[in-house]
Amino acid sequence: MLVKQISVFVENTSGRLEKVTRILAEHNINIRALSIADTTDFGILRLIVQDSDRAEQVLKENGITVKATDVIVIAISDKPGGLMSALHVLAENNISVEYMYTFVGGDADVVYDILRTENVQKAADLLIENGIKVVPAKDVYEL
Repeated sequence: MLVKQISVFVENTSGRLEKVTRILAEHNINIRALSIADTTDFGILRLIVQDSDRAEQVLKENGITVKATDVIVIAISDKPGGLMSALHVLAENNISVEYMYTFVGGDADVVYDILRTENVQKAADLLIENGIKVVPAKDVYEL
């Protein structure tokens, strides 16, 4: 049920992001979703890829700092209030969202939100209990 996300720490220098994506491309690892947050000196590139274990391995072999983290991917209706319903479940149960980002898959009426919470398993269980679709990892990697 939980999805493995890899976080890559990259310096804010020309070509660093290209290097990460080139390494993944050279190993035929497809990126399904990504987010980047930056500061003056470095950025954190968060990736959902089709083969997270292999991506982690090849990036480390190339001297790139990588960390794996479990996240939740939910499928919500692409309409006003879709995301609010999921966030309401978490708020009602005092679960904070550390960060989130979104991607669009094959279905035009569905948006996929990636969430990192303080307790991902508890959050996933609560979302499922409240009718929010939590997407299994194998399905996310194939979107």
